[in-house]
Amino acid sequence: MLLAQAGGDIFGTLMWFVVFFVFIVLYPRMMLSQMIWKIEAGARRLEAMSEKANTMAARKAGAAKKVIDQFTEFFVIEPSALDPFGIVRKIDQVIRQTEHRFEGFVRSVAGKKSAKAQQEFNYGLRAAIGLKQIAKIVRHNVELAKKFKNLQIAMIIQMQLPIIEKIAEGEFKGTQAFLSGWAIGDSIGPLVAAELIDRAKPIAEDTVVGETRIEGRRCFVLKATGPEPHLGRIDEAIERIMSRYDISHVITVDAAQKLEGEKSGSIAEGVGFAMGGFAQREMIENALLPRKKPIDSIVIKVGMEDALVPMKKEILDAVPASLEAVKRSVLRSRKGSNVLIIGVGNSCGIPDVKKELPNVKAAIKHIAAKIAEQEAASQKGRWF
Repeated sequence: MLLAQAGGDIFGTLMWFVVFFVFIVLYPRMMLSQMIWKIEAGARRLEAMSEKANTMAARKAGAAKKVIDQFTEFFVIEPSALDPFGIVRKIDQVIRQTEHRFEGFVRSVAGKKSAKAQQEFNYGLRAAIGLKQIAKIVRHNVELAKKFKNLQIAMIIQMQLPIIEKIAEGEFKGTQAFLSGWAIGDSIGPLVAAELIDRAKPIAEDTVVGETRIEGRRCFVLKATGPEPHLGRIDEAIERIMSRYDISHVITVDAAQKLEGEKSGSIAEGVGFAMGGFAQREMIENALLPRKKPIDSIVIKVGMEDALVPMKKEILDAVPASLEAVKRSVLRSRKGSNVLIIGVGNSCGIPDVKKELPNVKAAIKHIAAKIAEQEAASQKGRWF
């Protein structure tokens, strides 16, 4: 009996060692294989999305897809900041050169299209490039994890993949919106500005200005030229207005990324020049701050992926509250003074004057309702 008990203990010990060996040696490999399978599937989804975006761009331009595929490898090298003096001017020069390259490529493949169609293709191409870069970076890390059997890289990609896919989906929908000429979330600033403009005239590259009066204050309103996608040279426009008129107060209206839990389309007011991107904001601040001009900011909250996708109804519904906030800000300046109001953002789908806005708003609501229906249909049959 004692021998049988001893034999059982030995067998149990051996089984424990076998289980321990499997757990220590084989389980990490099994977990790595499962992770690589998941992130590989994610990488394929992103690549398919990128291919579809390139196909849409090629169809818009009437060009061969391989030409679009080649150009979406385009990259920009940031200037050296080792000696920071003059870095803003260097960045601005690189940005202008990038703009010229895009314009040249657009003319070469879509020169027979209208100016509006060319500009829509231009910005659709930019969104497609962003999507392709995301797909390439994810693929790069997937291949690294596979090549070196690296569990840490696979875990990082797996944990970040839901956020990455959400951003990529925004870029894909942005490509479609630009190519179709639809208003996007980032267009809310120009939309608010257009509400204040009865007549617009060019004042700088891709930028228009209009005039209005708000309770005894003369207001100059700036926005990027629309309804084609443009960001405009707001810095140049500000310099020209400042050189002609004594501006006492500057107000900016822009979309801003909301925090999770905040409501899309909610309004926040603050100070400082609200503008994303590089170079322009720094040059504007260099022009305004030495003059000690008060700068107010009004921001409309949008979701992480909402800036590039077709404008949602809750963002459009923020226009009346935004105009009220602009009026409150204008009234902080003295009567008889000149105020500068700037609608910051991409003008895609947004005309330059108020009288053209009713049709645009109706189109925004129609597209938003259609997208909501599609999303609801895609959720049917899902458990979560």
